[in-house]
Amino acid sequence: MSAWIYLILAGLLEIGFASMLKLTENFTKLLPTVIFLIFATGSFYFLTKAVQTIPIGTAYAIWTGIGAFGTIVIGILFYNEPAGVLRLFFLFTLVSSIVGLKLVSS
Repeated sequence: MSAWIYLILAGLLEIGFASMLKLTENFTKLLPTVIFLIFATGSFYFLTKAVQTIPIGTAYAIWTGIGAFGTIVIGILFYNEPAGVLRLFFLFTLVSSIVGLKLVSS
């Protein structure tokens, strides 16, 4: 499998584990905590596979960018977090930066 596919999977799993943090209630809820651990383990596994080919700085920036973007969207959709114009603008700049890093990476 391509390193970029691994990196995308790692980012998607990061969205999962970051989004589960709120539901764990400081790791006092068993099921959300177990789901958090599964997503976190998978995310780091795929990130490790991706950095075998992709430079660590690029991979880390894209991994956190995917996670941040997805977690913000989850927060807006499911946790009633604000979706103001400036927040959405900076979310767009984040996505633009992720795409730019991909385009300039070999």
